[in-house]
Amino acid sequence: MELALQLAARGQGRVEPNPMVGCVVARGAEVVGLGWHRRFGGPHAEVEALRTAGPLARGATLYVTLEPCCHQGKTPPCTKAILQAGVRRVVAAMEDPFPQVGGRGLQQLRQAGLEVHCGLLQHEARRLLAPYLKRLQTGRPWVIAKWASTWDGKLATHQGHSRWISNEASRRVVHRLRGRVDAILVGSGTVRADDPQLTVRPPGPRTPVRVVLDSQGLTPPEAQVVRTAREVPTLIATSGQAPPELRRRWEQAGCEVLPLSGRDHSERWHQLMLELGRRGMTNVLVEGGPRLLGHLLAAGEVDEVHVFLAPKLLGGQAPSPQSSLLPGADTIHHALQLEEPQVQLLQGDVYLQARVKRAAERPEPD
Repeated sequence: MELALQLAARGQGRVEPNPMVGCVVARGAEVVGLGWHRRFGGPHAEVEALRTAGPLARGATLYVTLEPCCHQGKTPPCTKAILQAGVRRVVAAMEDPFPQVGGRGLQQLRQAGLEVHCGLLQHEARRLLAPYLKRLQTGRPWVIAKWASTWDGKLATHQGHSRWISNEASRRVVHRLRGRVDAILVGSGTVRADDPQLTVRPPGPRTPVRVVLDSQGLTPPEAQVVRTAREVPTLIATSGQAPPELRRRWEQAGCEVLPLSGRDHSERWHQLMLELGRRGMTNVLVEGGPRLLGHLLAAGEVDEVHVFLAPKLLGGQAPSPQSSLLPGADTIHHALQLEEPQVQLLQGDVYLQARVKRAAERPEPD
């Protein structure tokens, strides 16, 4: 099952909104078939593994990271392929909460006389599939917050200069991260201050939609994200405060303008996330600026953080999502807690990534 989970992860950025799935066919300790879901619309992991196993699949055990599907979608049911291959035993890490599956795949296999087990390495499988599971449960995508800062937590100088805080090695990692998400989201302040392209260089498995959150209509038509909207999909999420003439200029440049009717930032954010989820987006990367990042962190809207710490010190009143916008915690217990941290050194920069631990998951202090 550990091998199946490693195989599943290879589909990251290529299979969404489908789940990443890996599969291993084994006869005792001997692995006879390997497979993973390689691309959206392509063969599922079970079909790939059974194909490589060939006749050796008969009487074997199939290990799969997610319950086999039992319905006709873009591909035939995996349960049918498993039964036709003559597999004797199926071990799944977890049930698939997708409404058309929901335990029925495993039930079909049991009714056909196969030995079926579920729950092996379930925690690891749920962690891998957290973005997929969130979209199924809430209708909203997984939110990844990314920023580069100095060691004293500054995202820019007090005059707003920020290019470049991180080094080239860190920026290459950022582009790989961009290349596996469905959307890159920034506030209008970042567009005005930095005029970013928000593209993936070199191209990755996905071409993310560039989303600008602009309630007041402050994104200039001359911005790169507007001027290149016919080359890279660009969506400007705004409110009734944006001048109609400016909205027309955005649309004439090729941008999609999405009006949000929420009364405040929180309501408009919620509407935007539901709309992106409705469009099948699984992962959204928020790149700034500090006000937007701070607001989302404080509101508990972030699921995962990626931080690049450059060995520099700026000092002063420079912007920082951690200090200037997050409300101060009264106790250590009330701090925003991160879990499963990973640390990597990138030619001097420190790359940190972790997931946000929800308040309901935190034990009460003694």
